[in-house]
Amino acid sequence: MDKDTSAVFIVIKTNNRWRPFKYRNEVPEKVLRNQFDYLSEDIGFDGFFKYRNIWYHVDEFMRVSDNAPFKGWDRYLSDSFFSGVLLRVSSNGERYMVGTYYS
Repeated sequence: MDKDTSAVFIVIKTNNRWRPFKYRNEVPEKVLRNQFDYLSEDIGFDGFFKYRNIWYHVDEFMRVSDNAPFKGWDRYLSDSFFSGVLLRVSSNGERYMVGTYYS
């Protein structure tokens, strides 16, 4: 019987700094209109952040399950099959830590 020797190596890069989420009024109107028009004002009041010159909202990210390779992180957003953005949210939900992963 052959053993499965394939392993997934994931590299995570982060500066481990906590930053406060941005409120809707801190996001440029053009970005809100073009990128976040699906968010109602009630849902999208806060939870915005800018990373590597791209605006994100926490609702775009999938929750990390217990058996995922991103233990210690709360959410992820894939930008390809091999890479994406990781998000860790503080216990009070007001701050975030962001990182990039790739394999």
